[in-house]
Amino acid sequence: MSRRRFLTTSTGVAAAATAGGLLSGCAGSVSSGDSGGKTTLTIMSSGTELGTVAEIKQAEKTLGMTLKVVKYDLTRLTAMLTSGSAPDIVRAEGSDAPYLASHSVAQDLDDYFAKSTVLKAADLDPVNDIWRWDGKKQGSGPRYGMVKDFSQNYTLWYNTALFDAADEPYLSETVPLTYDQLFDVGKRLGSSGKKSKAYGLSVGGTFETFMIMTTQAGGQLFNDDYSEVDFTGAAAKSALAWYIDVAKSRITPSLAYPDPNGWDWPTFQAGRMAITAQGYWFGGQIVTDEKIAATARFAPAPQLGSKRMSTCYTGTGLWMPKAGKNKDAAWQAMEYFLGGAPAKKRAETGSGLPALKSLRPLLPKTKGFQKEAYAVQSKELEYFSVLPFTPYIRMDAMNAVIYQLTPGAIKGSTSVTKLADQLNEGINKQLANGKKLIK
Repeated sequence: MSRRRFLTTSTGVAAAATAGGLLSGCAGSVSSGDSGGKTTLTIMSSGTELGTVAEIKQAEKTLGMTLKVVKYDLTRLTAMLTSGSAPDIVRAEGSDAPYLASHSVAQDLDDYFAKSTVLKAADLDPVNDIWRWDGKKQGSGPRYGMVKDFSQNYTLWYNTALFDAADEPYLSETVPLTYDQLFDVGKRLGSSGKKSKAYGLSVGGTFETFMIMTTQAGGQLFNDDYSEVDFTGAAAKSALAWYIDVAKSRITPSLAYPDPNGWDWPTFQAGRMAITAQGYWFGGQIVTDEKIAATARFAPAPQLGSKRMSTCYTGTGLWMPKAGKNKDAAWQAMEYFLGGAPAKKRAETGSGLPALKSLRPLLPKTKGFQKEAYAVQSKELEYFSVLPFTPYIRMDAMNAVIYQLTPGAIKGSTSVTKLADQLNEGINKQLANGKKLIK
């Protein structure tokens, strides 16, 4: 499933209800069990991101363990942690690292990294710093998890067949579009209305989206200690206004008018989406369909301001609950999934940039679109950055507020100025409540 899905999810709603309360007051752990003398690890993951059923069985043979993989669900995770039955490994976005660390739920993994011959600190791509927290700021201090793979999230994939049909020039491989240029291209490629034959583009409407655009434009959403946000600054309001205008045009799926398919791949695969801001990892989907692979191309991330930035805001990876019973075994499993055969396969298929520098040469360059994408991605890394996040609530909680309030502005009943005030009120209330819960 897409890590950048636009639709409101039950997880996001649950996060809004439990923001700050998740993980507090965790009870002592219980054993993950034993199966025929083998250690049993409980891993909370999403879909098949760690492997298919057959690949998980191979992992069990390699590790000599029984792996119980359960679907990631925030409500279930909360219940497991508070009842004393913590999973051994959990997936999460790197933006959650400050929250997990400051609530003393995630295990400090520095000792494990120091001893590992598989996940060596010197081999870690800089993106892994997203999982570090020094008590005040993300990016330094102990490591509380590790990235599985990553992308510069707003790099663009586009369908040249739709560009050809509209007599539209292809996107530059080196010079990024401005957001206004992206909007103009999308309007020429897409169609508006309730029954659009094709979307001109697809862009997110999440807190991460607005944080990236605001930073590019020279502003910032967080205050210095990440305890408040402010959407009323000029840069933030310009980001909100751009998204609202694009969403109103109906040339993109939006929070008010979502893609019935739920995420971009089925629509892009069907030739009904000209541009999608999905990041390099999307190439792992494209390679599965020869027809769309023949027309897919890659381009740099769009820019709102004069300072070129191409950020990573997710850094999806794995962390180990402090309350887990089988930490040494859990670390062996993390080494396998993050540095062993599964990590190598993800790199070879282009399903994200590898978290280990030593695996970068495995990125695919065989097919035409892969070779071109690799060239674009290699140049894009020069502008790479990670945006730090708050320790007080999770990203899902932020987005739950945005998902609730933004459709009103898209449908015309709420001005951008009023929306900015509403977002400040809703998110800052949650941040204030979350701050009280950190001891």
